[in-house]
Amino acid sequence: MRALFVLSPLPLLLALAAPAQADGPVRERLTLSASASAEVARDVLGVSFSTTREGTDAASVQAGLKQALDAALAEARKVAKPGQVDVQTGSFALYPRNDPRTGKLNGWQGSAELIVEGRDAAAIAQLTGRITTLSIARVGYSLSREAREKAEADITAQAISRYRAKAADYARQFGYGGYVVGDVSINSDEAAPQRPMMMKTLRMASPGADESLPTEAGKATVTVNVSGAVQLTK
Repeated sequence: MRALFVLSPLPLLLALAAPAQADGPVRERLTLSASASAEVARDVLGVSFSTTREGTDAASVQAGLKQALDAALAEARKVAKPGQVDVQTGSFALYPRNDPRTGKLNGWQGSAELIVEGRDAAAIAQLTGRITTLSIARVGYSLSREAREKAEADITAQAISRYRAKAADYARQFGYGGYVVGDVSINSDEAAPQRPMMMKTLRMASPGADESLPTEAGKATVTVNVSGAVQLTK
């Protein structure tokens, strides 16, 4: 993993602070920031499956949704493994449908959702070809907490080192002999996740097709920012 350093374009602020004593050293406060970034491969694939039903009878619509969801769950549970392939049900909704002209009840409609995500992208991609009672609604990659924390641990020290180096350099340029670290803030962020693919009309060719969904993880950029103030000393 190659680390990329980013220097913040924020302006430097230099303000004269009143000395604690009349004969004490004069100190000036310098505000600055530094950052370190790294590109990390996204390692969690998430797929959302869904289906809709409608009819004149609420019980029939609900039964149809339940049947479709049960069949999809049965397939997903065959490959479920904590951390590698996690399976959970999403929204399950049933609501009345009214005639737009009269406003009277003329039927029922509902939807059901199944969410599968994990690090075993190959198993999840193959699973999409075996679930035929639900359609693929969304597909996207994200960065796991472990991968993000590891990236942050690797670059935090680099960001702090860059911050201290800048403080020492600016102190010298302003004619001071050194500096004392004051208030410092350290935070991290991840670039916006990969935009999920919307696939609401996609269905597999046949119950036995067993076709794997093509996917590409891409990378996320994790950045650690260090900002704060130092007191310049003579």
